[in-house]
Amino acid sequence: QVQLVESGGGLVQTGGSLRLSCVASGFNLDYHAVGWFRQAPGKEREGVSCISHDGGTYYPESVKGRFIISRENAKNKVYLRMDRVRSEDTAVYFCAAGGLSPSQRMCRTPSLVPYWGQGTQVTVSA
Repeated sequence: QVQLVESGGGLVQTGGSLRLSCVASGFNLDYHAVGWFRQAPGKEREGVSCISHDGGTYYPESVKGRFIISRENAKNKVYLRMDRVRSEDTAVYFCAAGGLSPSQRMCRTPSLVPYWGQGTQVTVSA
């Protein structure tokens, strides 16, 4: 069955970096848009980095220049590189997969995304 499993979350200091990984099973990511979403306490889930099947990317202003999404289709994996993290980056991060969607559409409409991982906690400390 279709599964997405995240890893790499943890505690990181303000200004530091970390990389999240996501591995998909049960389907091939080649023709899927993929993305990373986060949800902090009291806030709605938001897309922070999305990439289409053909490599187009989208980043909201809150993370632009700090986060980089990449995909390694041969390994059915997706990565999120987070640099210069801030306290407001603290959240549960979810890996997700859609269809042949533009990256911006995927990140802006999480309610329409069909496949989700369980999430991994990222906590940024002072």
